[in-house]
Amino acid sequence: MTATRKKPASERRRPSWDEYFLKLALDVAERSTCMRRHVGAVLVRDKRMLATGYNGAPRGVRHCLETGCLREKLGIPSGQRHELCRGVHAEMNTFLQAALHGVAVEGASLYCTSTPCSLCAKMLINAGVKRVVYLGEYPDEFARNLLEEAKVELVQGHISAS
Repeated sequence: MTATRKKPASERRRPSWDEYFLKLALDVAERSTCMRRHVGAVLVRDKRMLATGYNGAPRGVRHCLETGCLREKLGIPSGQRHELCRGVHAEMNTFLQAALHGVAVEGASLYCTSTPCSLCAKMLINAGVKRVVYLGEYPDEFARNLLEEAKVELVQGHISAS
């Protein structure tokens, strides 16, 4: 790892909190073992990280990188038939990590590289997540409708070029 040269204070732009946590979600996504989509998520409350998650096979189960993608083999389009996948979604994994470590998530914000699917949206709502900040769109209009009905704030974030 090489050190980056620091810019003078007059040229330096400090990232917003949303941008900071979205960048962390992108880093988390690099751990993904999904062959189709790399998703990372970070649960945050009061500007503190509570848990992170990425999409991939459950622990102790071979990853799609080893077995191949069942969804690809069956020609299943993105956003459909979630049950036919070895992977656990990034959002779900954030909740599982929080639960494993006894961390309450009510009132938290989720920073994610994409909008949640309807399964994850229902979990977010029931867990009391109040805000979702995302980078890209996932093709699930039903999820968006659920989040809006539950008054979960949905914000498209962005990351500025450095």
